[in-house]
Amino acid sequence: MREKMIAVGDDYWIENDSGDKVFKVNGKALRVRDTWKLEDTSGNTVAEIQEKKLSIRDKIEIELPGGRSASVKKALVGIRDRFHVEVNNGPDMKVHGNIVDHEYEIERDGHKIAEISKKWFRVRDTYGVEIFDTKETVLILSITVAVDSLAHDLG
Repeated sequence: MREKMIAVGDDYWIENDSGDKVFKVNGKALRVRDTWKLEDTSGNTVAEIQEKKLSIRDKIEIELPGGRSASVKKALVGIRDRFHVEVNNGPDMKVHGNIVDHEYEIERDGHKIAEISKKWFRVRDTYGVEIFDTKETVLILSITVAVDSLAHDLG
């Protein structure tokens, strides 16, 4: 499945490869932290993504239905951009590549489960998310929103 994300302020739609709107990212700026809600086309929240300011480094928490959650934070080692995703009740994930230019991968247990790339599109501020494990679509899209925010904070 390939999604494209078009940023217009903090709210934008995620479309599938046919151009159908499948999820909406509803960005809400709060006093202490930024919050986004990933909504389906009916407006139901399928994930909540919240930035939490820490003393050493920032992290973003993702809350999914059924009590599942994950946290995304910048890895402290390495020259290239890397993020670590801690998933409760599941294996952790790694995000690595050229994050700022939207050319990166998400891996779990050494296997690529998603690829993010701008090269598939000519439209500015548009990039694709190719998802290889469709059961993780909502989590992967939420991780992508979180990584965008953390990379923007760094740049």
